[in-house]
Amino acid sequence: MKMFGAQMDIREFTRLFWERAEGSKAKIPKAMEDAFLEPQTDEERQIKQFIDRFNTDQAATLEQDLFKQRKRLADAERALQTKVTKAATESRRIATDKIDWSLRRLDDLRRTTPQDRDSRIFPGHYAPVLVVEDGQYVVKPMRYQCRISGKPANNDARFPGTYNARRDNLEGFWKPCFGVSHGVMLVDVFYENVKRAKYENTLLETHEQDENLVLEFRPSNGQLMHVACLWSHWSAPGQPDLLSFAAITDEPPPEVEAAGHDRCIIPIKTEDIPAWLNPKAANLDAMYAILDDRDRPYYEHRLAA
Repeated sequence: MKMFGAQMDIREFTRLFWERAEGSKAKIPKAMEDAFLEPQTDEERQIKQFIDRFNTDQAATLEQDLFKQRKRLADAERALQTKVTKAATESRRIATDKIDWSLRRLDDLRRTTPQDRDSRIFPGHYAPVLVVEDGQYVVKPMRYQCRISGKPANNDARFPGTYNARRDNLEGFWKPCFGVSHGVMLVDVFYENVKRAKYENTLLETHEQDENLVLEFRPSNGQLMHVACLWSHWSAPGQPDLLSFAAITDEPPPEVEAAGHDRCIIPIKTEDIPAWLNPKAANLDAMYAILDDRDRPYYEHRLAA
């Protein structure tokens, strides 16, 4: 909003938080909630109420599960004092893990000091996306897995990788969106799963079960990336509307490939954002030109915490 003079689609934010308070499975990062910690308008105060209601319900559920898991842990420890069994040992491990997770989750619900991980999204999570609507820049909350308008809802399960849109398939699977509905997501760091064998450039046989690593990639110049996205507004009778998006990916730059990953998001140049957000289906060459003339920072990487 500060960078482009965009308006926030407060109606869509309100709908999203209301649906979640009513029981939807929407996954919203804490940073998106924290934007409403100090509401200034009636709409923002209403959103804050929906957030508080959801968090209160979540805390109650977590407290109930904590009680159940602490009982399970106590039962397992009593059983182990009599006889060490596989079942009791496993029950103790599971209860301990669930107690730790619930306590961390409760701490997150109550915490007001922001942390970097509050802004991290995973496939299926919501994020703010910049689009153009009726000639105006607008920020909308969208799910990071795109369900194209007109497709059946079960496409989410049939095509779980639709949080990314391959550049070489933009006129195939993504034809309904490419040249029609473009967006931009602001990103300062991204994460990729790589195999340890590829990361260390060693033989797979030297690693047990093809071990996975998560790498964190950041532009060495510290710049914020404007990631090219496609989005869609899905609707169907008797079902809630869905705004969702996918980040466009391409072949990786050498430093990302050397780290063991075979795809990379596409950050576009700031001066190309107006043209990207106002696409013309009759001139796809211009859209490809924007993707090709992308920002090309050098990506430094490290093992993710």
